[in-house]
Amino acid sequence: MEIKSAEFVISNSLVGKCPTTNLPEYAFIGRSNVGKSSLINMLANNKKLAKTSATPGKTLLINHFIINNEWYLVDLPGYGYAKRSKSEVEKLQTLISSYILNREEMTCLFVLVDSRLEPQKIDLEFIEWLGENGIPFGIIFTKADKSKLSKLKSNISSYLKKLKEQWEELPPYFITSSENRTGREELLNYIEEINKSLHG
Repeated sequence: MEIKSAEFVISNSLVGKCPTTNLPEYAFIGRSNVGKSSLINMLANNKKLAKTSATPGKTLLINHFIINNEWYLVDLPGYGYAKRSKSEVEKLQTLISSYILNREEMTCLFVLVDSRLEPQKIDLEFIEWLGENGIPFGIIFTKADKSKLSKLKSNISSYLKKLKEQWEELPPYFITSSENRTGREELLNYIEEINKSLHG
């Protein structure tokens, strides 16, 4: 898929105010500091599209970007880590879950996971919750350039092994690096295939 245009459309804190164009939406979510903004900018070929922040967990709203006037890339608030009050955390959780469970246009949710880390309980619980609710999702391993190839492979295989304890069939997964654009083509081709199947 060639990205000809990528534009910011709207940020909001209410699912009911998301765009009403009925175009497919591909949402991206992950723990704070997983490299979500950098990945979105790399995919969209626009370094300034999603705002990268020195303070992890800055995305507190649902951000819609329209790609090629054909589909939406949706940047969801992250979960975990960021220093928030209990009420803020609950508000964000409600926002995230109401989008994921109620947004009919959401075609696939991509869960971002830091490829350098051991499987994290918070990610595994979130992935399990997606499964319980029948949400179509894929996993994106980020920061692949930060480890030696052998370490990267062993980290990912131990992650997949951990997932197999819960899942009979593994979700699609992608290995990416925003720095050297690894995985960009595979991910965009996957989105393109789904879009074609929706028109078919």
